[in-house]
Amino acid sequence: MDKFYQRVPKRPFDSSSSSNSINEVISDEQDPPSDPAQRKPILDYNPNERDRIRRYYLIEGHGPCQPHNHVFPQRNFSGAMRRFNPSWFGLHKVWLEYSIEKDAAFCLCCYLFRPENLGSGGGTNFVGEGFRNWKKATKSFEEHVGDSLSWHNQARKKCLDLMNQAQSIRAVVNKQTVRQERDYRMQLGAIVDCVKFLCRQGLAFRGHDESESSFNEGNFRELLRFLGDHNEEIDKVIFDKAPQNLKLIAPEIQKDIVNACAEETTKDIIAELGDELFSVLIDEARDASTKEQMAVVIRFVNKSGSVVERFLGIVHVSDTTALCLKAALENLFGKHGLSLSRLRGQGYDGASNMSGEFNGLKALIMNENESAYYVHCFAHQLQLTLVAVANNHAQVGLFFQMVARLLNVTGGSCKRRDQLRDEARINVVEAISSEEIVTGSGLNQESSLARAGDTRWSSHFNTLNSLVVLFSPTFRVIEQIEMDGSTWQQRSEARGLRREIQNFEFVFVLLLMRDTLIITHNLSQTLQCKSQDMVNAIRLVNIAKQRLQHMRDSGWELLLKKVCAFCEKHSIKVPSMEEEYFDNPRYQTGTTNLHYYRVDLFNTVIDMQLKELNDRFNETNTQLLICMSCLDPRNSFSAFDIEKLVQLAQFYPSDFNQFELPILNSQLENYILDVQDDRVFLEVSTILELSEKMVKTNRHNAHPLVYKLVKLGLILPVATASVERAFSAMNIVKTSMRSRMGDQWMNDCLITFIEKDLFKRVSNERIMERFQNMKARRGILI
Repeated sequence: MDKFYQRVPKRPFDSSSSSNSINEVISDEQDPPSDPAQRKPILDYNPNERDRIRRYYLIEGHGPCQPHNHVFPQRNFSGAMRRFNPSWFGLHKVWLEYSIEKDAAFCLCCYLFRPENLGSGGGTNFVGEGFRNWKKATKSFEEHVGDSLSWHNQARKKCLDLMNQAQSIRAVVNKQTVRQERDYRMQLGAIVDCVKFLCRQGLAFRGHDESESSFNEGNFRELLRFLGDHNEEIDKVIFDKAPQNLKLIAPEIQKDIVNACAEETTKDIIAELGDELFSVLIDEARDASTKEQMAVVIRFVNKSGSVVERFLGIVHVSDTTALCLKAALENLFGKHGLSLSRLRGQGYDGASNMSGEFNGLKALIMNENESAYYVHCFAHQLQLTLVAVANNHAQVGLFFQMVARLLNVTGGSCKRRDQLRDEARINVVEAISSEEIVTGSGLNQESSLARAGDTRWSSHFNTLNSLVVLFSPTFRVIEQIEMDGSTWQQRSEARGLRREIQNFEFVFVLLLMRDTLIITHNLSQTLQCKSQDMVNAIRLVNIAKQRLQHMRDSGWELLLKKVCAFCEKHSIKVPSMEEEYFDNPRYQTGTTNLHYYRVDLFNTVIDMQLKELNDRFNETNTQLLICMSCLDPRNSFSAFDIEKLVQLAQFYPSDFNQFELPILNSQLENYILDVQDDRVFLEVSTILELSEKMVKTNRHNAHPLVYKLVKLGLILPVATASVERAFSAMNIVKTSMRSRMGDQWMNDCLITFIEKDLFKRVSNERIMERFQNMKARRGILI
């Protein structure tokens, strides 16, 4: 064999080339870039993929890249400053595109169908490098379009032919009858109904075995079969009664329909946003397959004056550096026609790659848009306040360590959890029989010890509150483990815990931390409301500080009374406050119990809480928020200050130019006289209520610049709770049993699941039309 064929030496394995090829495959499966400057030539795609790419750009909702709200930069043309005019989009809606990256205009139709060797009809400016001569834009656009036989119009006609399935070769050859068209519409409509139901519930589609003889076909097939069993017309057009090559039950079809649902829902979100300014909330988390995901939520004021937070999407980021996060955010914004120049706020959880002063995502965005002010999530700061106190106070830190051990011992097995539930049930029955607690609907439900976590807001309060309620059942379970533990380690650990929780100091710290945390817990729950505004959030933080200070000044006697009553109820010895405190029986401390518990614990813990709150919520000292507080409508607009509100407008130079500032001053004078004389505004207490009242009474048109200030105050983010809710939804949609979900598949399911209120209003007709336009289908939807 070697005589006729020469052996080719084996080449060494090149990991870089292998990784590059893998990356190319992965990138081909992802959505093509929206910015025209980032696209590769259409002829560089595989011939079998070109129609898919063309349909992606032509389908309604994607279409030409036309960022209407972008702040277009100016350039010097022969001594005159000129820029791209967004009104050109309206004149050339079908084909004109704009690249934010290159500040240049492109033609979508010529990009999709222009021959490679074409050099006439406007040159290659609208396809290759882009057109940037804004001085001659109008004339150049007309020359590019040309007459009916121009290359541009020929490319435009090919775009129309591609999207017109009724005139395709396949449709002409396989001409459907009227009945077949009706059956196909009914079949597709039934399948869309099933997909919409599963998306809204966050349920899995596929089953373990989808064969016809299987008893576990999966939710999609089971639901479709159930629908057919209860509707004779539908039963005639699904499964075996449908054409063999048009059953529409394959996983690819399901994914296409879900993608159509998600795209239509996102389209409604962008339509709801309109031309409004907005802020962005971002966080990162790992999914069930240990992939880093970045969730993006936008916050804006809708047409009725209400604050809205909408989930825009989730993006897989292989690298969590600030540059990669910014690139992923820009790509997502470009896909939906949004621009970073319209940002007026950023909300993160304080991670260094997000909020870094020099190289964080916050800094990178503010380098391009100085009005995109950053706000550290308020609810996260409250959690950090508790963690700081627990780490810096010795007794509090030891207390939380002991609580963690207690939870591990009592919840270490199913048997112990059942014992705790049984003891709690006995405790409730005894309390009801002695009339200590009342009965009623929803009362005295089964409960267990909640586990705290530093990354779960307000979880420490839930832990301490459950421990107070279940103290006796927990103590009895510890005693039982001490007697019946399977190993001597379990028995000795239970014995040590029993002695510790029977200590007066443990009970004192337990009730002290519960009473202080209930203040910040209520604040945290309030701050996580989507409609919360920054001015009201600052006011709530100040109220929490006042409550803590009041507790320090006059709450000692009440707390001591609670602790003594708790100890008496559970047979715990109460030491005399006048006696000397002994931390260790072998050493004398020289202080009394009163001094230790009141000064070293009570006063010190509250002082540390107050100090941390003052340090972490330093936004109250910034001039921006001081000016914004003048919008507060409480007490008949007593905080209103024209000078500071004009100064607030100067923080947003892109929204208030030098000609509008004098007009704003006059509008503010008219506005305050108008609203103070109207009884409708007397009961308004928040900026949100003020915004809604202004829209309802048409004051937003009478005082447009003032209303713009109100909206800027509302869109500044307070907490990233909506992003956290998105991650909770991600854990429902993508579980360990469904860990192989692709990124696009998961993103589509999340959008329809999280924004189900908008998704419910999306009609089946819109979904079916988008589904048909995605690719050439065997069935024609007329």
